[in-house]
Amino acid sequence: MDRPAALADLLDGPVEQVAPRLLGALVRHAGVTVRLTEVEAYAGPLDPGSHAYRGRTRRNQVMFGPPGHLYCYFTYGMHVCCNVVVGPEGDPSAVLLRAGEVVEGIELARERRPGSTDRDLARGPARLCRALAIGLEHDGTDLAAGPITLTAGERAAVTPAEIGTGPRVGLRGAPDRPWRFWLAGDRSVSAYRPAKKLPHRP
Repeated sequence: MDRPAALADLLDGPVEQVAPRLLGALVRHAGVTVRLTEVEAYAGPLDPGSHAYRGRTRRNQVMFGPPGHLYCYFTYGMHVCCNVVVGPEGDPSAVLLRAGEVVEGIELARERRPGSTDRDLARGPARLCRALAIGLEHDGTDLAAGPITLTAGERAAVTPAEIGTGPRVGLRGAPDRPWRFWLAGDRSVSAYRPAKKLPHRP
């Protein structure tokens, strides 16, 4: 389907430019809305940290499709994380949704994340997916058609001075590339953790 102009404009351009634009944007699903406060950019075959660095696979094929779709994957054998596909079709760039603030449906989010403080409901990529009830079955979802939607929300109110940038979390491939972006001072932004060093093999 044709992309709504606002969403198409939001996702148009190199991934490292699109990613900070998503700060303040709203993701809605299953009665909960999250305002994005932290994201990471991944540039496909140009980026050793990307799932698409070595080419198309059954797991990452959504990344090679049109922009505005959701790429979901399973990690650590227990968690689902989600990304927004950006850029032209065939160029597998995506933005990982790392963290956000629940701004609507907080009671539902609390039920999905029992024992969490409100600050931590969507603080981290797996927590964000759980708060929004996003699972592997949503891989490939068209964010213009739903049921998961992405809208600009408060994005226009975010100024460059409010955006922090630094290395992505937990990466061994291109670990120093400053493609993690966050709203400076926002309490829902996750803590930075570098990748654990692999054991030395003589």
